[in-house]
Amino acid sequence: MISRNHSLRFSLLSLLLVCLTPFGMSNAFAQKPAVAPGILNRDQAGPLLPPSVFYLSQVAPIQARNSAGYRFESGRLFLAALVDTSGYSSAVQQTYQGYLILEVPLKMGDKTLAAGAYGFGFVGGNHLVVMDLGGTQVLETSTIPDASMARPNPLQILPAPAPSKGFRLYLGRSYVTIEATTK
Repeated sequence: MISRNHSLRFSLLSLLLVCLTPFGMSNAFAQKPAVAPGILNRDQAGPLLPPSVFYLSQVAPIQARNSAGYRFESGRLFLAALVDTSGYSSAVQQTYQGYLILEVPLKMGDKTLAAGAYGFGFVGGNHLVVMDLGGTQVLETSTIPDASMARPNPLQILPAPAPSKGFRLYLGRSYVTIEATTK
């Protein structure tokens, strides 16, 4: 049989646990480190990308070693990766070189692109083309060659010089400036 004192202590302890649990839980969540906004290198972006992507009725593996990303203040992401397009025709390979995932609308060069998943390529004549998953071109903008880049990577993201609040998406020595839109 449980004594009256023991029962009272058990009740008080239960009440104390019930009262403290929400505070303890909210403290645990509040102490969780926030992920800083900014550029994501391939080690940070690669795991966020799917291992393969769909484009023009085919599935192709991404090249995680050639991936990069950007985390905005809101926590939303921009991810880019080159894709193994060996299963595609040479005509498609000329424009479809990589895959983009946008969680927010972005200004790419002088054009705006809605959130979504897209194929992209840097094509001759210094142009970036972006296609929907059915292969229809949805954006074309000029790219800028960066002759000062000593050792270009196949794909990388670097900060854009001030006063820009964006970043540069490079494919080799050519880049396009990307910024979050205000709408």
